Parts: sequence; C-alpha cells; structure tokens
Amino acid sequence: MTDDPSSAPAAGPASGTVRLTSPMLKAMAHPLRRRLLELMHEDVPRRAADLAELVDAPANSVSFHLRQLAKAGLIVEAPEHARDRRDRVWVASGSGFTVGPPEGPVTADEELVLRSFMDQEALDLHDLVARITAWAAAWGSGREESVRAAIHTGLVELTEEDVRWLSGELEALMDRAIERSRTPTEQPKKLWRMVSLVADDSLPRPTHPDHGEAP
Repeated sequence: MTDDPSSAPAAGPASGTVRLTSPMLKAMAHPLRRRLLELMHEDVPRRAADLAELVDAPANSVSFHLRQLAKAGLIVEAPEHARDRRDRVWVASGSGFTVGPPEGPVTADEELVLRSFMDQEALDLHDLVARITAWAAAWGSGREESVRAAIHTGLVELTEEDVRWLSGELEALMDRAIERSRTPTEQPKKLWRMVSLVADDSLPRPTHPDHGEAP
C-alpha cells in the first residue's frame, strides 16, 4: 500500500480489480462512502441525485463524498454519459476492489489504516448478521412472511488451490447476479446485500492488547 495520492488510478475507462491503497482505505472510513461505493459499478453510470435517492441522503452531501472517492481513485468520471458539461456522472474505477498481500514493506501507519478498515468491515458484517438472525427468528415463528435473507454454511476439506477456485466461482456468481440485476423487469426490485465468506476453520481469534483473546 502507499500513501502517495499520485498513485491513485487516473480517470479513464474502468477495468480489472483494483488493489486498495492506504488513501483508498482512508476514503472508505466514512460509512456513507462505503455505501456509495457498493452501489457503483464500472459500466453503470451514476449521478449524485440517483445515488442520493438510493441511500436516502441529501444530494449535496452525496456529491461531496463522491468527490472524495474520486480523489482517492475509487471512482472516475464518465463524461461520455453526461448530458452537458455541468452534468457529473461517475463509475467505479474497476470491476472490483481487493485487499491483497503487500507489494513491498508496510509501515506501522499503513497497517493501522488497514486494521481500522477491517474493523469497520467486521462491525458492518456483525450488524448484518444480527439483522438476519432477528428476521430468521420472526420468519421461523410465522410472524414474518417475506423471505428477506438466505444463509448457507458448511464445513469442507479443501486444498489452497481448491479455495482459490471456490473464491473465483463465488466472485463469478456475484458478477452474474449483478448482471442479472440490470435486466429490465416488471417485478419490483430492491437492494440486497451479498456477502461471500470462505475461511480457514482454524483461524485464531483476534486478541486485544490489554484484554487477551476476544470473546
């Protein structure tokens, strides 16, 4: 990772998976920016007004956060989709974003930024699981009739090569779901959150420097 803003992707056609740098992770520290980025795709142009309606936030606030995402290199302008010079249209800077192994030495500050980002991701996931389990209890008891989530878990013995294959298959499936979501239909649509998670069952629990192992 790097703190050099000049390393952010330049404006232009989006392509490929983008490795998250420290400036990108810092830009994503704000919850609304993470939400906006989730709604961005490399080939689906978005305007601030469109996104403001989706996230139920003021358009001027959304515009500000879009500029911060662009400054970090997470999104780029798509002038070919603009109606005029004042019309600002945005697309994601790549087909996806990833946190991979470092390409060089990582400073303490960079590791702190990464840990802060992953901590927030964990909180978001915890909140999602809490909402799903609350719904599942209501659904299983008959108080909720609408299917609003699905959870599939399993334990399987795989090689590291198998895991890379499975990860690629899940990513491809999510890409197909996104593509299907763009197909016009008369049926009503709403936003669904997709999470794919594959983890080594022997992963140690994180420890707190003052309190030992986390609960």
